[in-house]
Amino acid sequence: MASQRFCQDCIQKHDCKRIYEQLGDSPGPSVALKVILAFLLPLMVFILSLAVFERMLAGAIATERMQTAFSFVLALLATFVCVLITRVIHK
Repeated sequence: MASQRFCQDCIQKHDCKRIYEQLGDSPGPSVALKVILAFLLPLMVFILSLAVFERMLAGAIATERMQTAFSFVLALLATFVCVLITRVIHK
């Protein structure tokens, strides 16, 4: 509400409106795929690999703390490799 009053008192309110309309209509490729690859894919890889490594190491490591630590490190490594592969593919 306060920003609407601020714009009504502005002497350049028509120029701002025109500029924002031009920015909204600018043609260009969709960035949705890049956003998914940059943010969602590494997050999903981390969560899935953490679950997989946790299950794999359940019988191999006796203490739960070590199991969790190794699973976390391996999941981070898998996520890092995923990010590197994504960068190489999209360059």
